[in-house]
Amino acid sequence: MPFVLTPFSRELAFRFDARTSRGAMQTHLAHYLRVHHTQNLEKQGWGECSPLPGLSTDFSPEFHSLLEQLCQQYNDLHIEDPESEESLEFWRALEQWPSICFGAETAWVDYFRGGKRKLYNTAFSRSEKGIRINGLIWMGDPAFMRSQIEKKMDQGFTCLKLKIGGLDFSQELKILKEIRRVAGPEVLELRLDANGAFSVDDAEEKIRQLATFEIHSLEQPIKPGKMEDLQLLCSASPIPIALDEELIGVSGKENKWKLLDKIRPQYIIIKPTLVGGLVSSREWIQVAESLGIDWWLTSALESNIGLNAIAQFASDLGNPLPQGLGTGQLYHNNFASPLEIRGEELWYNPERPWELPA
Repeated sequence: MPFVLTPFSRELAFRFDARTSRGAMQTHLAHYLRVHHTQNLEKQGWGECSPLPGLSTDFSPEFHSLLEQLCQQYNDLHIEDPESEESLEFWRALEQWPSICFGAETAWVDYFRGGKRKLYNTAFSRSEKGIRINGLIWMGDPAFMRSQIEKKMDQGFTCLKLKIGGLDFSQELKILKEIRRVAGPEVLELRLDANGAFSVDDAEEKIRQLATFEIHSLEQPIKPGKMEDLQLLCSASPIPIALDEELIGVSGKENKWKLLDKIRPQYIIIKPTLVGGLVSSREWIQVAESLGIDWWLTSALESNIGLNAIAQFASDLGNPLPQGLGTGQLYHNNFASPLEIRGEELWYNPERPWELPA
């Protein structure tokens, strides 16, 4: 009897307007894949494939219809061996849909490792150890940002990531000055994410002003696709530059090497949903490490199903840097899960049951 794929979706509602320099979001439509054998519905593998509008190369209003069609095509093959050439050929053809690659990979890994949402046997999945994460500070009016910062610091976070580029730049400098007045770089690491908000003409001057606050890294200061300008910024910037959006749409290990070798950033930030899944993420890591470039993983507004897969993946990789995995509390209607934040760490608490799409 064959294996069956089933698609699901849920519209997730943010607890607040989630603002970046690209605009604000109130909802996020998330999509899921379930895999099981027709003779055993109890054992299920789950994956999330939720592209982001304006960012993911595979986002479209018809995405759920596409997912339904792909599931039906796979089911029509009546696959009895998921590792057969016919099955593998089907998945190899999906490279153009990176979020589906991520969802399918994690669903199959989950299934073959017991269907328990524990993708890797690590201290994290065994609930013996947490993963250190950065506290994410969203854009908003200064009072909203200050309240977030105070809350995260009270929780015990020693690494904060601030979205910038959406307020007046002088306001953002004022907020950073306030932070440094109460927490110096020896006790609080500051990461900034500009989401490509700086222009090529003003990026160097803005970075110079930001550097006075002893910033750990600045993520994607200018829009992707401007390789020559990014190369110059990376070589001259007093703040280490991290690439994020620049990685989207780049496939093949050779092309990844060419990009990083050309720009030579100090860091890359890997979002498996956006770069094509776990295998592609490992390729980015291998290439980066071969060039002496450090990295960390970040979620991309997934619900707890996708966030858990990335956390499990991060625990297997063992990178000691704070990871970007603090997005599980963004939604009013997220799926209940064993994930919980304790201080500045993400933990897997087996006493908290999973809620799954239906």
